[in-house]
Formats: sequence, C-alpha cells, structure tokens
Amino acid sequence: MKLLKRATQYTTTTFYSPTSRGYFKKFSIGSKSCFFSTSSEEPELMNFMNYLDSLKNFEKSGVPKGAGTDSDDGFDLGRMNRLMDRLGNPHSKFKTVHIAGTKGKGSTAAFLSSILRAEGYSVGCYTSPHIKTIRERMNVGRLNRPVSAKALNCLFHKIKGVLDEAIRLENGCITHFEVLTAMAFALFAQNHVDIAVIEAGLGGARDATNIISSSGLAASVITTIGEEHTAALGGSLETIAMAKSGIIKYGRPLVLGGPFLPHIEHILRDEASLMCSQVVSAYDAGIRATINGLSMFNDRPCQSCDIIVQAERDLKLSIELLDVKLCMIGNHQLHNALTATCAALCLRDQAHTKESAKALVDTIQMTFPQARLALVVAMAIDKDHLAFAKEFLSGRKLDSVILTEADVAGGKARVTPASLLRDRWIQASEELGIITVHNGMAEYREMFDDQLVTSLTVLEHKTLLATSKSFALSMKMAYQILRRVENQPGILVVTGSLHIVSSVLASLHELS
Repeated sequence: MKLLKRATQYTTTTFYSPTSRGYFKKFSIGSKSCFFSTSSEEPELMNFMNYLDSLKNFEKSGVPKGAGTDSDDGFDLGRMNRLMDRLGNPHSKFKTVHIAGTKGKGSTAAFLSSILRAEGYSVGCYTSPHIKTIRERMNVGRLNRPVSAKALNCLFHKIKGVLDEAIRLENGCITHFEVLTAMAFALFAQNHVDIAVIEAGLGGARDATNIISSSGLAASVITTIGEEHTAALGGSLETIAMAKSGIIKYGRPLVLGGPFLPHIEHILRDEASLMCSQVVSAYDAGIRATINGLSMFNDRPCQSCDIIVQAERDLKLSIELLDVKLCMIGNHQLHNALTATCAALCLRDQAHTKESAKALVDTIQMTFPQARLALVVAMAIDKDHLAFAKEFLSGRKLDSVILTEADVAGGKARVTPASLLRDRWIQASEELGIITVHNGMAEYREMFDDQLVTSLTVLEHKTLLATSKSFALSMKMAYQILRRVENQPGILVVTGSLHIVSSVLASLHELS
C-alpha cells in the first residue's frame, strides 16, 4: 500500500470527498455527516425495510441491562458468528479498522475513510445510526456515497434465503442490527474493498461488529469513554471502558483518542498490554493539532488546521500536514481528525507486508526458477501475517515453512509467537485450498515429535508447516528437509523481518 506516502508532498490536504451532484447534498450536524436524497430511490427498499422492521430493534426499544458487557447478560456473539459463517464469512475477505467510543466514532470513521479514499483505496465504511435513509450506514468504493438503493436491494434478495434460514435456526433471535451488520460485511466483500472502517454499535466486547479476528484487524480505535448506555455497559465508567476495550485484538495496534481520565486510560492500556497491542494516543507527547482560522472552501465554512504527529512511545509514527481544510468545525472535530491520522499512520507500516512478500516471491522465481524452496520465517507482531503467508503459498510450491521467533530490537515484546504464525499460515492455506502438513494434524504428530528426521516421504506433494522457538533449530530443520532429495538444487530463504538478520549471522557457523 502507498498509504500517506504522498501526504508530506502537499501543503494542503482535505479530508472529505466532493458533493455527488444530482444524488446527495451533504452537510454537517454536530459530528455526523448527513445525506438527503434528491431522487425517489427509497420505495425500492420497501420489502427490505419491512423485513428489518419484523426483527428485534434495540435502537427503538432500548438495550437491556448488561447487554453490552462481556458477561452472561451480554449479547450472544456466537449467534452473529453463526450467521456470518452461513454467509461464507465475508468479513474475512478484507482488512478492517474497528472503532469504538462514546463520542466521535462516526466523525473519526468518516475522516479515516476519506484519507484512505484520497490515497486511492476502495473503502467500505459502516456507521450508525442514520438520519434520513438507512443507506447512510454503508458507504462503499472510492467515492464518499451511501450504497445505492438498487445495490442494497439486490444484495438483500441475494442473501434473503440465508437470512431466513438463520432466523429460523436461531429461534427468531437475530436482531435488526445483526442483519444490517452482516449485510454491510457482505456488501464490502462483494465489492472487493481494500479495507473497511467499522463503527461499533454498542460498547465493543459483545457488539455484533466484534466478530473480527486479529488476523482480519488492521487496527482498533477507541475515541472517548463517557457515560453512555451506562446500564447496558455495566453501570460505571470502568465497566464501559472494559466493554469498549473488547475490540482490542492480539498483536494489532490500538489508537486512543481521548482525553481519558487517568484510571480509565490505565484500564485501556492494561488490556492492550495483555493483548500485546502497541498503543498510540492522540495526546502523546509530540502529537498535536492547531486551528489557524476559519474560512470558506468550495462555498462551505471550514477551519484551517495543522496536524503534526511525531510519536515515539510505542509506535514510531511521523507526519506533518499543514493547512488542512476541515469542513467539520470545532476543536473536537480537529481531535477526531488527529485520531484518524494516527490510525492511518498505523496502517502504513502494516501495508508494506503484502507488497514486500510479493517482491521477494518474484525475485526468487526469477533467480532460482527450478530450485526447491524452504522458508524460515520470524515476524514482528504488528505485521500482516496472513497476507504475507498468502503471497508465498499462492506462488511456487514450498517444500517447508519453518515458523520461528527472533528478538525484535533486542527484546521479545514485539515478537510474534511461532504458534500464532503457524495458525495464520494454516488459515492462508485453507483459504487458498493448498494442502499442508502441520503438527496440529494427529496423523503426522509423531513425525514432528521425531524432529522431522524420519518419514519425510509424506511431504512429496505437500508443504510442511513446522514451528520452533529456536531459530538455530529452525535453520537445521529446513536444511535437513532440503538435503533429503539429492541431485536437485534447493535454497533456504530466511525472511519476515530485518531483525532476523542478526540471528542469521549468529547461527551461520552452526550449519557448516
């Protein structure tokens, strides 16, 4: 991805898309962008709206006590996962930024979506509630437009049979919001978006949007923590913070908006630490934004702002954006834009992973087109492990992939466990329909217990996935596998992170 790589070349940046002439008029009310349709599309959605109205709608009736907490009283995420499974798990087809918070979620989602679209990405954005039409909740593609009535109606009729069956099997318990969320994910997958920006509806831990796995999450964002839906989220600011921290996923970066009360921020950072998630806060030292003044831009009032990010605490992020034109007015909107900028910068480093892997695959193919190939892989926790695996597995046949661990910057805080890497490679192989052998398979477990020195004939037409925390042992295993076939050249490639280079140099003498 080229995310924000051009941003420093310009002194003027805008965070919104132009008005779509003839379709919608856009304006701001508080922190929400609103659209009023100027054409008669809505009757086309009559059947869909009637269908939704037949479902339980907690936006109308109110949310039950404790429903948003991660407890026995909480909403049933299992039901949502089963629904998505019946639809083919469309949410696994793209990367997602997940946004929770008491205030500022919608604006932050809008800013981030605009940044991504300005860089040329196809973006799916899902927010709630809506003002005029339910189509406002789903924007898709490279233009800042709500989904058309025609597209939404076609999708509804396409998946209605699945929805009907799911509602029957779940004894009628599937809700209005669950169906809308499932449809948003299905819409984004159908349109092959590059990335989705998803706003949580209630809390985070038990919200229907919180079905995103760590491998599918690019970053999580928590904007603010305040007293909202207090009973539904446990009764206190502390329980609200815990509910919203439920969107934090293992190894994925967390962006904090704020400001937070010190003990509330402590709760969020503690949860991030438990999940090995690096944190960047829009209130960290070196991150600041200022309003220079108000003016008119394209016949609309806007505020001219400077946004400076020089983060050093957990994640190293850096950018300087001068004379940014924000058409949503107020200090709070400037801070939402700053939060979105931090989130975009978090995506920038992750986004190199797929392209780097493809470049390496192409280089190997060009240089050693006939050689057998063994990989030794160690990666930092903040990389896109699934995309990396898919690039290699969808290329040439791999004899083996040995997944290991190497210190990052001299420590283990950012190291991805070898077992987690294996899970991502298994997921990638299953999604690509590629046969692999790994130590999670009972029929091959004995072979792994013998450290791969016996019965390697089973690998004739399969790729071996093995794990070892020892980098030196991983190198030896890969070397043994390549040596098992005589008179055929083989290459051993060590990849995944520059930090692994020191481990390579330290262990080379052990192979001689």
